[in-house]
This record gives sequence, structure tokens and C-alpha cells, in this order.
Amino acid sequence: EIGDPTETALINLGSKLGREALEVRDVYERKSEIPFDSDRKLMSTAHILDGKHTMVVKGAVDVLLTRMTHIRLGETVELMTEEQKARIEAQNMEFSRDGLRVLAFAYKEIEEDREIALEDENDLTFLGLVAMMDPPREESKAAVEECIQAGIKPIMITGDHKVTAAAIAKRIGILKDESEACEGAVIEDMTDEELQEFVPKISVYARVSPEHKIRIVSAWQRRGHILAMTGDGVNDAPALKTADIGCAMGKSGTEVAKGASDLILTDDNFATIVEAVREGRGIYDNIRKAVHFLLSSNIGEILTIFVAMLLGWAAPLLPIQLLWVNLVTDSLPAIALGMEPAEENIMERPPRKNTGSLFGDGLGSRILLEGVMIGVLALLAFGIGHVYFDQENGYAVGRTMAFAVLSLSQLVHAFNMRGEGSLGKLPFCSNKWLLMAFVVGVVLQCVVIMMPPLAGIFQVVLLNGEQWLLT
Repeated sequence: EIGDPTETALINLGSKLGREALEVRDVYERKSEIPFDSDRKLMSTAHILDGKHTMVVKGAVDVLLTRMTHIRLGETVELMTEEQKARIEAQNMEFSRDGLRVLAFAYKEIEEDREIALEDENDLTFLGLVAMMDPPREESKAAVEECIQAGIKPIMITGDHKVTAAAIAKRIGILKDESEACEGAVIEDMTDEELQEFVPKISVYARVSPEHKIRIVSAWQRRGHILAMTGDGVNDAPALKTADIGCAMGKSGTEVAKGASDLILTDDNFATIVEAVREGRGIYDNIRKAVHFLLSSNIGEILTIFVAMLLGWAAPLLPIQLLWVNLVTDSLPAIALGMEPAEENIMERPPRKNTGSLFGDGLGSRILLEGVMIGVLALLAFGIGHVYFDQENGYAVGRTMAFAVLSLSQLVHAFNMRGEGSLGKLPFCSNKWLLMAFVVGVVLQCVVIMMPPLAGIFQVVLLNGEQWLLT
């Protein structure tokens, strides 16, 4: 069914007891209403029941108990005793420990047909409790475990009773100890500085108001963390807006929550957020790989020309050859690296700092070292080709060998980008696009050198077996 899960559960209960919601609404017309409010934790409606103007109230057990003075037992109404109140509280705790969401129901007769007001929600007569199960999805426990492994701290913020919230949080792995759960009232009088020191100790917040949610989100942000907040109700909208990443529920979420969020979960599934984190880490890694590859390759090209000029040599590469290298052996592998699947251990790494540089973790020095290596190899090929094979061809063989080495070394170098460890430990065929880019690049490079019409355009010569082996 579509709608708030609590309301649909109550409608389903009525259907099982032979009371269809639409029929009840026709017979007992709603005269006025005080909507649910997260601060009051109550909802009241006015009807005519048995010819009497009556207000019916449902809400949190602990809140309603403070407003009840009578109890209905069968057809009689009596003053509520402390013993009866204690039994109701004990039953509520028993349901809550089982992870059930509990609502109390009460009523009050009013004198006349009028709009009900907040002050009417007192001196109520207790009717009973309804306990309902809102079980976490089966995949939630695995998703929470993966979050913790990835260095992400999951926090539950709910309007439910603290005991209910703690029971569910323990079931899915968010809560380890009861001391990590608290009610919103605990943080009510805390200063922002005190709350900032308090939030790392807590994993479950119960009975919270919209203001509490904003303060909790802001406290974590002041500690330098990135906050993703999920929510579906109107009351969640301010916190969704404040969070770095607001995630609204697509099925059960209100339009206000969706409008305040940065993204919408079309399946209302927490596990989808974990998959999004995995995907995001993979995308960030691939951006780094492409940048790493392009910069190290281009540094190699620059050094090849620059060092040759410093040494007073002839140009190892002609402009058209450099353009070819940039067009084919740079671009194809860089595009293919964007298709690289996420590494298997990507969710075992701690989150990166949002202040960290793209070139952090030694990436800058690796780019420089690899660029130098590519440049040195190209210069070495140019030197060997010119000294040993260019007696009659000027610089043609040396330039051809330098051209081939620069292109082929960059194509091979693209495989170095796939991971931090040994290439032998990476699945060879996991990125078919990189394999295709490598094969296409090698074939095109060989065609340019071996086909006389193209060789003339690129001013290269056909290499013999020994020269190819050196290359």
C-alpha cells in the first residue's frame, strides 16, 4: 500500500477485524483534526460516536499516559490508578524490547460540535495499545556491516521509543551497547560545543524533534565529517537540507522531503546508499587513474623533447608524431580507464578526507617518476637508433624507434593504473575496454610504421627485426 507505514498498518488491522477504513470514514465523519506533530507526538480527530461529540487521540504511550485520567474497562469507565498506569508502562516496555512500535489510543467526550484544540488533549480516557512490527529489510544488516567496514558510521535518528529503537538498532548492527542510545531530551540543553563532543559516543537517538536532527547533523559537520541523511517526512526536510547529502525516500517520502534532498532513493532501501558509495568510490578512483595516466604520459613526452634540446640533440619526435601519440595512445587508454570496475577491496578502505588533494598519498611523486621513466626510455631508443642504425638516414631510424617506444610504453603503462598492487594479482580480463584500447593502439602504431603511404606522412621508416626487438 501507498502511504505512511504506521497508518497503513492500522488500516490493515481494521480490515482484519472487519472494519474497512472507507466504510468507517463514511459512518463516522471526521469533523475536525489536530495533525500529528513530532513535538507533541500525538494526533487527534473529532467525530460523532453513538450520538456524542467525541475526540479520539493516538500517539506515543509515554506522552499519552501523562494526559490520561481514566481507563475504559469494557462498558465502564474508571479513574486510572497508579497500578494500572504501571501495568501499561510495563506492557509498553515489553513490546518495545521486542522491537515493536507501540501506539496508545484514548478518547474524550466534548461538550459540543466544535473545532478541537490543543488544550482538549488532556483528561483523556485510555482505550488500549496497538503494537506493530516494522522489521528492517533483510539486506539492512549486511549493508550496515559493509558501512562500518568502509569507515562509515551509521546512526539511527527516530521518533520511536528509545527501547524500540535500540532493539532494532542492535538487530541490524548499528548499536553495540545500550549506552550508545539516548533520547532527544538529553541534548536539549547542551551547547553546540558540548554536543560536538557528545555525538561520537551515540549511535541511536530516539524521541527526537526536527531541531534535534539539525543540531546532530551540524555537530558532525563541525567535526569535519561528511553527512548523508535519509528521511521521508516533512519534519525531516530541514535536516535533509542541512546535510551534505540529503537522501529522500522515493516511495514513502513526502514531496517536501524530496524537494529538500539531493537525491531520491526510488526503492526506499538503505542498501542502495551503500551501493552508491561503492559506485562513487569507483568513479573517483577512475578519475584519479585517468589523470594519473594522462599526466605521467605527457610528462614523458615533454621530457623527451626538453632534455634533447638541453643536450643539443636533434628533435627526437616531430610535431605530427607527437599529435599522433596524444590522439591515439593517450586518449584511448584514458577513456578505457574510466570503465575500470571498482576494486574488490574498495569498501574496506577508510573514507578519504574532504580536504585531501587529488594528488595526495604519493600520487604526485609517482606521476613524476613514471613520466621520467617514459621520457628516458624514449630518449634511449632515439640514441640507440641514431648511433647504431642512422648512418645513411639522418635521424629517421632513431625517431621511428623513439616514436614506437613512446607510444607502446604508454599503452603498456595504462595497465599500471588499474590498481596499487602487482599487475599479476589483478583480473586480466575485467576491463575489456582497456584490452581493446591496447590492441587497437598497438595495431595502429604498427600500421603507421609499416605502411609506406602512412610512413611517408609521419616521416618514419620500416624497422627490421633487430630494431623491433630493441624497441
